[in-house]
Amino acid sequence: MDYKDSGVDIEAGYKAVELMKKHVAKTLRPEVMGGLGGFAGAFDLSAIKNMDEPVLLSGTDGVGTKLKLAFEMDVHNTVGIDCVAMCVNDIACAGGEPLYFLDYIACGKNKPERIASIVEGVSEGCVQAGAALIGGETAEMPGFYPEDEYDMAGFAVGVVDKKDMITGEDIKPGDVLVGIASSGVHSNGFSLVRKVFDINKANLSEYHDSLGSTLGEALIAPTKIYVKALKSVKEAGITVRGCSHITGGGFYENVPRMLPEDIEAVIKKDSYEVPAIFKMLAEKGDISEEMMYNTFNMGAGMVLAVKPEDAEGTVSAIESAGEKAFVIGEAAQGNKGVKII
Repeated sequence: MDYKDSGVDIEAGYKAVELMKKHVAKTLRPEVMGGLGGFAGAFDLSAIKNMDEPVLLSGTDGVGTKLKLAFEMDVHNTVGIDCVAMCVNDIACAGGEPLYFLDYIACGKNKPERIASIVEGVSEGCVQAGAALIGGETAEMPGFYPEDEYDMAGFAVGVVDKKDMITGEDIKPGDVLVGIASSGVHSNGFSLVRKVFDINKANLSEYHDSLGSTLGEALIAPTKIYVKALKSVKEAGITVRGCSHITGGGFYENVPRMLPEDIEAVIKKDSYEVPAIFKMLAEKGDISEEMMYNTFNMGAGMVLAVKPEDAEGTVSAIESAGEKAFVIGEAAQGNKGVKII
């Protein structure tokens, strides 16, 4: 008896690594030391000497039950983007630059081509974020995961000069809230999504005029990565006073995380067009408006607080980076929280 007899195929692991090397190579930055295959990923931090007070930032997350959709559709080259996005967007929220990323994939059976497809998505996410993919792990766990299923998580490290950190502490009444458009549901709320829609091939392949796509295509659209948009705002000379990544918990949980104790965020729900997928979810699932805003991003994946005189410039800078932005509300005196009007 050998390891393969127990369900772990070491040769498949070697093949997966060979197949993913070309994807990893696309993400490399000059600071990366060594190549894929070492025991630790190495990253040269000499450049941070140019900062007055360098602060390391980190973020870790997974893709959640959106993976069930990937299994059903047999589409695996987008969920890696989601995984990267969930980590690097949190770093960007603090004003940081993502430096490098590591992934962890656990599966019931190592199918090298599928693992390489997953890593292709991770690589694309890293390219979008400007981060290097410097390491990872693929764990084959027969008997723990079904053969055709897997889970994945990621970890990112970034850096920011302390003086450039976005903390939210300087948000004042009258500051303008700018939303950056999402690509759809992103990677949160999929337990509810799967309750509303019967996730099967027939339903997922049905085309909907209101979506301009099939249901499956609308739901699996990868999470937007906002690193370049925020960098564009910074390069425009605009100070972002607060920033919130709208993930699980929607507006009600995430926006207050950037607010001082005496500031309330007033969100004007009619200030932008809520994407059709959210309208479909609310109608088919009979979900209340409050619960929708308490679960989903509702078309705005990130919210920035800026001075009123910087609002127009912020929108322009974000759009110059290829993203869509809109003024969605303002900061007001009041108890820390969110009001949707």
